Amino acid sequence: MTPALSLYRSATWAATPLAGAYLRRRLAAGKEDPERFAERLGVTNRARPTGPLLWAHAASVGEALSVLPLLERCRAGRARLHVLITTGTVNSARLLAARLDAGMTHQFVPFDLPVAVARFLDHWQPDAAIVVESELWPNLLAATRRRGIPMALVNGRMSERSFSRWRAMPAAARTLLGGFTVVLAQSPRDKKRFERLGARDPLWVGDLKDASPPLAADLAALGALRRAIGDRPAWVAASTHPGEEALCGAVHRRLTARYPTLLTIIVPRHPERGRAVAESLAADGHEVARRCAGEEPSRGIYVADTLGELGVLFRLAEVAFIGGSLVSHGGHNPLEPARLGRPILLGPHMANFSAAAGRLVAAGAAQEVGGAEALADALDRLLGDAGLRARRGEAALAATAAGERVLDRVIEALRPMLAHLSAGHARP
Repeated sequence: MTPALSLYRSATWAATPLAGAYLRRRLAAGKEDPERFAERLGVTNRARPTGPLLWAHAASVGEALSVLPLLERCRAGRARLHVLITTGTVNSARLLAARLDAGMTHQFVPFDLPVAVARFLDHWQPDAAIVVESELWPNLLAATRRRGIPMALVNGRMSERSFSRWRAMPAAARTLLGGFTVVLAQSPRDKKRFERLGARDPLWVGDLKDASPPLAADLAALGALRRAIGDRPAWVAASTHPGEEALCGAVHRRLTARYPTLLTIIVPRHPERGRAVAESLAADGHEVARRCAGEEPSRGIYVADTLGELGVLFRLAEVAFIGGSLVSHGGHNPLEPARLGRPILLGPHMANFSAAAGRLVAAGAAQEVGGAEALADALDRLLGDAGLRARRGEAALAATAAGERVLDRVIEALRPMLAHLSAGHARP
């Protein structure tokens, strides 16, 4: 173990007595499930299923949704294989509860404390592990490697900030990445960064998010909202962060001069912010309705503070704006509205999805805007030109059509791991 990793392990051992207080603060803030918080300490009341177990870890909603099609393919033809998927957020747990079939189990990932990690691995005893994107927790990875569990990093992402941090600890980076038998990078840029940090033969096979199917929609909810909206023009600001809702309100106020019945749908990234967002917009003079309160979109701005309804809302709106991109958050997934044929607007901060955003802009499906004024101008043009909306929507569909091949390439790269699970090397 390198000095940096030894220091980290010692520090986390020392911090273990503080874990309870830290967990209580997170519970008070609504960041943990009060009925399942023990899972964060590696404790569970769920029994390990018999037969081979594939463990997949994804940080949050986006990563979890992107890996589900891969996990379904991994289970195809392997009736005994069970999948354990871990995430770290309450929202991801709620969403997955409605998406997982009988062969999959969700748990919260344990805090990266040696004791919690050991409890988790002792109980679940996974036979292979898939880590999604950028979840490089040192204790978790080191303990998994020590137990001889094959690990794959799938859709690996290495931001510039993380790359700079790991470059300052080259031996630690090389040790952690050396625990993966397969490293599949999300983009050519990520592949280069993993190479420079010492990963063994990283590959770029495409972005796994390209392989996700179109977002599902509750048809009853979609029909009810369509009836409520009627023929009003509508746009959606999806997965917004603090600071962006006020900008969307300013855009709405400007555009109502030309489109007096305009409906602006704002979907906060964190639904629990819905009340505060609605109150702030109302204080600024807007007429606001909240979906979580059961109100219909009969007023100017509709705050859709529910979980898992972007498939409905993207289908309702004529234009989609991607939140987290007008503030320095890194943006969210622009492929979700693209798969539904929606023209897309996004801000300049799309580092988390730079490859996908660049591809959509190059294809003529998306347009970058630099602020509220540019967003209003772009929306004005799109709302007033049905032909332009149609052309950009068609370009969006075309740009996402090749995604299924990515999943084939990922499965091919994971074939040795899957053979390990199928050949009886797994626990009975």
